[in-house]
Amino acid sequence: MLVGILTRYLLDSSSSRDVGTEMEKYDFKGKILIVGFGSIGQGVLPLILRHFTIVPERITIVTADKRGEDVAREYGVQFLIDPLLPQNYESIVGRHIGSGDFLVNVSVDVSSAALIEYCQHNNILYIDTVMEPWLGFYIDPSLSVSQRSNYALREKALNLRALPIEGPRPTAVLAHGANPGLVSHFVKQALLNIATDTNMKVEPPKTREEWAKLAMDLGVKVIHIAERDTQESPIPKKIGEFVNTWSIDGFVAEGCQPAEMGWGTHEKKMPANGCEHDFGCGSAIYLEQPGYATRVRSWTPTSRAQYAWVITHHESIAIADYLTLKDGGMVTYRPTVHYAYHPCDDAVLSLDELAANNGVQQKEQRLISEDILPDGVDELGVLLMGHAKGAYWYGSRLSIDEARKLVPHNNATALQVTASIIGAMVWAIQNPTKGIVDADEIDHELLMKVARPYLGKVFGEYTEWTPINGRGKLFPEKFDSEDPWQFENFRVFY
Repeated sequence: MLVGILTRYLLDSSSSRDVGTEMEKYDFKGKILIVGFGSIGQGVLPLILRHFTIVPERITIVTADKRGEDVAREYGVQFLIDPLLPQNYESIVGRHIGSGDFLVNVSVDVSSAALIEYCQHNNILYIDTVMEPWLGFYIDPSLSVSQRSNYALREKALNLRALPIEGPRPTAVLAHGANPGLVSHFVKQALLNIATDTNMKVEPPKTREEWAKLAMDLGVKVIHIAERDTQESPIPKKIGEFVNTWSIDGFVAEGCQPAEMGWGTHEKKMPANGCEHDFGCGSAIYLEQPGYATRVRSWTPTSRAQYAWVITHHESIAIADYLTLKDGGMVTYRPTVHYAYHPCDDAVLSLDELAANNGVQQKEQRLISEDILPDGVDELGVLLMGHAKGAYWYGSRLSIDEARKLVPHNNATALQVTASIIGAMVWAIQNPTKGIVDADEIDHELLMKVARPYLGKVFGEYTEWTPINGRGKLFPEKFDSEDPWQFENFRVFY
């Protein structure tokens, strides 16, 4: 490998000039109910109308406030302010959709598990972008740290697979935006790319066990969902204001949850204040501290080395679970997996301020989208480490300029989410009786075919970076020089 960086670009026909020719309409005869209409709801609506054979009259938006009302009006879609609550969600959903229809849940503070259970009993297709609980779950002092984790939310949803339902179970796609969602398909493609580049002759895996064995045979120890957002507003962040390029409520909620990660078999010891769960699949651990206070060393092509936050995400648990190998009930292989997120600079300042106030959210919020300056990008990918070539990042680099040309009401961050939603909706419509599934269980080639025209540059890049490069020269530090891929080498203490 060349000193420094060997780049392997995997460019495809996903540039903006090709979107018109790549566009495809997919047949759907039912109705669609969109629950929630923040930045993601507003961004996905034009894509739904572009890619499905559906007229605006068959789409209804039910949300908690007026955000996006003008966008709904622009497209001629019914817009209702009717917040879903534990006591009314069944009657509200039942008024608008029924058997054979599709519920697209892009809300906050509405229980994903409750909506999934309703849809399973009523033959309604379902998708969400994150496992959400009812309002108050994250700050409920009666729940342990483990019980208010993303791990617990995922386990609750997976337990719904045992519902007593006669006949085929309608497809419900769990947590399928950009991440979680799209990044699971990036992992599969990255594994195939590394196999090719290391002269390993393999057939594309067909089963969960085959994907896990490929990751093990390649020597993958750690996977970061490694993201860098360089989008910015011309208006600087004020003191007492939270600024972000996507859902502020969603980001703060995730940041206040415990930092979580899939826990690999190569790890030598449990991290300081790390804990295991005493229920479920056992693929993950958590730290007894919030994500907004947990930083790690990571790497993306734009930033190179960067400090990033371990914000809890569904994919950290699901990917680790999917890539687990067992022998007689004993786990023999699993990588460590977690989100390593560097948001836009104003969101970094917002997180620091949030942390200084011990998780109390700022009174003012500002979601930047239409006012984002030119040239900013969202670079989202997966960083696979420990294999023969060291570390390999594979993902999408999408600029705000490209996003604006491709689809109205999307910035670079939102479009990576909304394109992935459309891909998963296509798969669900074509596979309507698969029951409750994670992103990892979806055909990654179909998903990428649908989403790629909206992802900007999709590429891979190798790097010789490790989390211990250059350390210990000026200050005494404790780190594992024999295995750079230990979690404690990534973790930032300060």
